[in-house]
Amino acid sequence: MSLSPAAKAAIAASSRSEAIASGSNTATMPVTRALFDQLMVPCFAPAQFVPVRGEGSRVWDQAGRMYIDFASGVAVTALGHCHPAMVKAIEAQARTLWHVSNWFTNEPALRLAQRLVDATFAERVFFCNSGAEANEAALKLARRYAHDRFGPHRSRIVSTVNAFHGRTLFTVTAGGQSKYASGFGPNPTGITHLRYNDVAALEAEFAAHGGEICAVILEPMQGEGGMTPGTPAYLQAARRLCSEHGALLILDEIQSGMGRTGTLFSYMQKGIVPDILTSAKGLGGGFPIGAMLTTTEIATAFSVGVHGTTYGGNPLACAVAGAVFDVINTTEVLDGVKARHALFMEGLKAINARRPVFSDLRGEGVWLGCELAQAWRGRSLDVMHAAGEAGLLVLVAGPDVLRIAPSLVISLDEILEGLARLETALNTALV
Repeated sequence: MSLSPAAKAAIAASSRSEAIASGSNTATMPVTRALFDQLMVPCFAPAQFVPVRGEGSRVWDQAGRMYIDFASGVAVTALGHCHPAMVKAIEAQARTLWHVSNWFTNEPALRLAQRLVDATFAERVFFCNSGAEANEAALKLARRYAHDRFGPHRSRIVSTVNAFHGRTLFTVTAGGQSKYASGFGPNPTGITHLRYNDVAALEAEFAAHGGEICAVILEPMQGEGGMTPGTPAYLQAARRLCSEHGALLILDEIQSGMGRTGTLFSYMQKGIVPDILTSAKGLGGGFPIGAMLTTTEIATAFSVGVHGTTYGGNPLACAVAGAVFDVINTTEVLDGVKARHALFMEGLKAINARRPVFSDLRGEGVWLGCELAQAWRGRSLDVMHAAGEAGLLVLVAGPDVLRIAPSLVISLDEILEGLARLETALNTALV
């Protein structure tokens, strides 16, 4: 092959391992919050401050102000910010192998899959990049399995009102919130929504349509829908009805999983076992990854080429998730989540005793909902914004509920300081 000296020089220059982009100032370019409004698609309304650094459950903004983090990036940074085990894993893997696609397998993916299989009901794992992708895969698998086993008539999916399962067209339709699903039609059909925790409605649905139902998809505790725990009777009824009618039970543990409720996955304390489980958020501790877990029998419905992903299961994500898993799946951390639950509830009740602003305090582990009293309904966003002003990151779950979802390993001092800042925010916002 004949190449000109100029071509050879160009190839050599761009092949150097130390080659870096020249003339770029993107890494140091000054930015402000106003730049977001100029550049980004306006589907988010971020806070007016810009976080730049985090350590544990503390975050600092551009001005150097410190915030206590009771949000953990919407239940994602399960080990807090920059946990040493995660930093070590990502630094080591970043020097080894980043991406090969699923034309090849890789060691971190296989190691993570083995951990998940060993610790759960599952026998097979599918990796992807997010919770929405995990739920998309679960719903597709359920329909494909029913199609192959029973025929094309078996496609009905049962979900719940106020559910949230992601933002793809399929998953947002499966979710039970029209505000997220409208305006994109025609939406996928064959999905029905029942009231959450309504055993009678579930039994009636199966009595009327049991021969058409391929799957029931549930959150063990509704997060976006108001932080409502599923009752054992309801979840066990869903399991029983699915088993009786040959339907699959899908548990969406995108938020509830990876130790957040005090067990590795929430189903482990509900007296049920799903057919398919989805995980994301805390699985990567801040690095994007999702997973769908199922049995060998059900997994056979996905033969080569039926479903796929380019990035799913990449070595970098799986190495980080493996480190997260090894920290969370320990007696010390899971017992610590339960202890933190008691401390949070005690502190929130004390705030409410001094000034009754909550009508209900509920949740599991370090995943708590604080429902505002009647006089303050509709004001959760006001409290969230006041919390930011007070130096606290907190979430909402609808207009009436504050959502607390800190790191699983948040320190005692950070909990107490955060609760004090929350009380300041409540007294500022609710006047």
